[in-house]
Amino acid sequence: MQGELEAALSTVLRCPVRLTVAGRTDAGVHATGQVAHADLPRAVWEQQRDRLVRRLRGVLANDVAVHAVGEAPPDFDARFGALRRHYVYRLSDADGGPPPLRRADTIGWPRRLDADAMADAARRLLGLHDFAAFCRRREGATTIRTLLALDVARDGDLVTVRTSADAFCHSMVRSLVGALTAVGQGRRPPEWPAALLTATQRSSEVPVVPPGGLTLVGVDYPPDDELAARAVVTRGLRA
Repeated sequence: MQGELEAALSTVLRCPVRLTVAGRTDAGVHATGQVAHADLPRAVWEQQRDRLVRRLRGVLANDVAVHAVGEAPPDFDARFGALRRHYVYRLSDADGGPPPLRRADTIGWPRRLDADAMADAARRLLGLHDFAAFCRRREGATTIRTLLALDVARDGDLVTVRTSADAFCHSMVRSLVGALTAVGQGRRPPEWPAALLTATQRSSEVPVVPPGGLTLVGVDYPPDDELAARAVVTRGLRA
């Protein structure tokens, strides 16, 4: 998505554009609340700002849309300035699979899931932990994260997992959901995912669910006068 949007912006604005995005999602993952920033020449921005969204609609693929554009504060950084990211993962364990209109963002699951057991397991993972067992390690990067929310709810045949954190490691959300599905299928007890928090490297026992059920739905930022300080702190932890 980032490359396609950069190409569209470069075409419309007639100058090279490089984006910094809030969430670098895996291939196949959706985003309805992605945030990005780019540095543009003032003259280009002033000329295009009021018609940029409309012009992008004309060159972007049908599965990519820009909802709004605006001028950001000088210290804004879409990636390092973020306070929290919010994701949703959707599964359907209906015999016939997900409803046709939801098949783009919902994964069909072959067995009935115990959402209550999954919710029990999820609660045990909240807080500040080393999530190495659930992450694909990147050289020099920490796997310590603060998991702020991990909620599981059933609505008919749809099981929805909602999660929020200060940041997520590569494949962390899909691994967390994978561990919860192992509990939901009765293959693991609710205590099992939390027991993995003592691991210092990725666990081969943790399944990774397909990317198509995952959606980045929102990113939170601090007030404008706290953006610079937040970016400094985050760079020290994540860069």
